[in-house]
Amino acid sequence: MHLGDAPSSDRNESPHAMVELLWIPLGAGTGVGARSVRLNGKAFEALSAAWERRPRRDLYHSALEITVPEGRFVIEMTPVPDANGLERGVVAEGSVGSRWLGRLRVFRYEIRCWRDGAIPDAGEAVRSLLLTDDLTRALRVLTFVPSVPTPVWGRDELRAGEMWNSNSVVAWLIEHAGIDAERIHPPGGGRAPGWTSGLVVARRQP
Repeated sequence: MHLGDAPSSDRNESPHAMVELLWIPLGAGTGVGARSVRLNGKAFEALSAAWERRPRRDLYHSALEITVPEGRFVIEMTPVPDANGLERGVVAEGSVGSRWLGRLRVFRYEIRCWRDGAIPDAGEAVRSLLLTDDLTRALRVLTFVPSVPTPVWGRDELRAGEMWNSNSVVAWLIEHAGIDAERIHPPGGGRAPGWTSGLVVARRQP
């Protein structure tokens, strides 16, 4: 795993803070759910590449690890596995596909800010990027997590020009924390669908 360099203006502010972004291949893992995500992702990218007349690219899912003096936190959007969200630091939920389907747990997602938690597929991340070691920015990311918008996953309810997903959440948080999200790109020329929508929505808000 590669640890990237943070922008110089964000470094050396505090040795006790870190905001790290993980790029994880879409559908990483061996479970049935992971295989389904992987196959659906490949189908989506094949259609997108054909429509845009470009080569197919690898798709990535992003998550954050935050270290502050109070502890270590992981931030990620995931499916809802059970009703024990408090144990995983869940701060918000949203619907997948449509609000009507969101009545069922299998069609809902959750946003976690989990102290001492785990990112299930962190071991399969192909790149880890240190965004900042500035304590103020790290705390701002944590502060804003409960305020992340929760539109329907996979749709463009907020009219941002791209669907809303896990990458949108990470981009929204980074932008609000004052970290230069425009300079962040997936590894190896891959794609992170939803990233732009997070930036667009964040810039509309104070």
